[in-house]
Amino acid sequence: MNIPRNWRLQQQRYRLEGEVCEKCGARIFPARDICPECEAPAKTPLVFSGKGEVYSYTTVHTPPQGFEEFAPYILALIQLEEGPLITAQLTDVDADHVDIGMPVEMVTRKVQGGGAEGPIVYGYKFRPVLHATVHAAPHE
Repeated sequence: MNIPRNWRLQQQRYRLEGEVCEKCGARIFPARDICPECEAPAKTPLVFSGKGEVYSYTTVHTPPQGFEEFAPYILALIQLEEGPLITAQLTDVDADHVDIGMPVEMVTRKVQGGGAEGPIVYGYKFRPVLHATVHAAPHE
C-alpha cells in the first residue's frame, strides 16, 4: 500500500470511522460519498464501537501478495453492532476455536509488512471478546 493512500485511510483503519446518512439513518462502513440505501449524500462521520460478532469465516492458506507473513490466517465477515458487515482478519484465536456468532472486538494490529522497502501498515483486526473475571469479595 502506498503512503498517501495509507494516510487517507487512517480514520477508517484506526478508529472504524464511517458515516451515517442524514436522510435514511443508514450506518455506512467504509465511508462513501453517497448512501448505498437511499442514494442521498452521506457526510456525517460516525465512529463505530468496534464490537460485533462473526457472521462467517474461512481460513486463508494461499494469501495475496503482501499478506504472506500471516498465512494461514482467518478471514471473517464481522457483523458490527451498528449494522454493517465488514471483512477483517481474526487474531488471537485458533481456527478450531472460531464459531459463527462469536462476540469479537476490534484491535489495532499489523496488517501488512511492506516487504523490503515498503511501509509497515497497521489497521483493524478483530479478536474474541475477553471476558473479565469478577471475584466476589470475601465474607468478613
